[in-house]
Amino acid sequence: MVYDVLILGRGIAGAVLAETCRLRGLSVHVFDHKMPGNATLAAGGAVNPVVLRRQGLCWGASFLMPSAHAFYTAWDRRLGLCTWHDAPVVRLFANDKEAEQWAGAMRNPDLLPVLARRPEPEIDDGPFQAPHGHGTVTGAGWLDIARLLGAQRRDLLAGGALDERQLRPDDIRPMDDGIRAGELKGRWLVDCTGAFSGQVGLVPVKGETLTVRIPGLHLSRMVYGGTGLVPAGGEFFHAGSTFKWTDIWEGPTQEARDWLMARLAEMVRLPVELVDVHAGVRPAARDRKPILGVTGPRRAVLNGLGARGVMQAPWCAEHLLDHLLEGKPLKADVDVGRYSS
Repeated sequence: MVYDVLILGRGIAGAVLAETCRLRGLSVHVFDHKMPGNATLAAGGAVNPVVLRRQGLCWGASFLMPSAHAFYTAWDRRLGLCTWHDAPVVRLFANDKEAEQWAGAMRNPDLLPVLARRPEPEIDDGPFQAPHGHGTVTGAGWLDIARLLGAQRRDLLAGGALDERQLRPDDIRPMDDGIRAGELKGRWLVDCTGAFSGQVGLVPVKGETLTVRIPGLHLSRMVYGGTGLVPAGGEFFHAGSTFKWTDIWEGPTQEARDWLMARLAEMVRLPVELVDVHAGVRPAARDRKPILGVTGPRRAVLNGLGARGVMQAPWCAEHLLDHLLEGKPLKADVDVGRYSS
């Protein structure tokens, strides 16, 4: 058998690419070997079109958000799950200057559809410390990544479409009419191995997150103050994350744990119980845009999604397959060729 697409890696990029192939009726096989530092396993799943620190739209928000929403809700329907959650982000202002900046950003026509100043009962009547007020990003959401990828893993294994092993470089060999990976042959092989790939143009950055329990706190939205707080069911939450460009493979650190717990104490007037600590290395690109395209004979890459992988992956998977299978041109600002000079 010759597969249409062979995929290396099943973080959020590889997982979404595999599902996108399935939607197109393509045959697909995935090779995946989880290693310490996997970014997807450490991610909180927040999807936010606004760069909160600068109060501006992130790259591609106008087409990435609709693509992500449609893709994950359709995937949920197929699996009978509820892993995608439409949920606003409430930004707690640290001072009056931030409140004034938010008011100014709301006068920007590009931001007007997604920014608001409105009552938020869960914040106003809750245990949050917000003496300078808050603003709301209305067009946001979060994805229960672990649950969705767990369901996909069971599907792929049941269909014999997943090998949980690591391929060596010499296991991959180009052929006249395709490419061979291990014992399998495909039309294309796409590298989705993130920060483990050594892809030119990547600047890997470490992020640490916490899983915490806050007894008495129930939220239907995300909150961002000194750090982010994302619902994870009941009284459990994902908190984070940190950003570090040195010693990126060192794993969880006491320093990051203490910093995140201190930020939570500043945000919430309730005891915070630490449940777990996670560290992952995000595959960020130098220009903070995805890296897509052909890298060799019958080889391609889907990488560089960084901290916004959940939002970017659905559009990137479609865009890459359009290029590989239909010959459509890539957008210049995501083309891997921009790093060839």
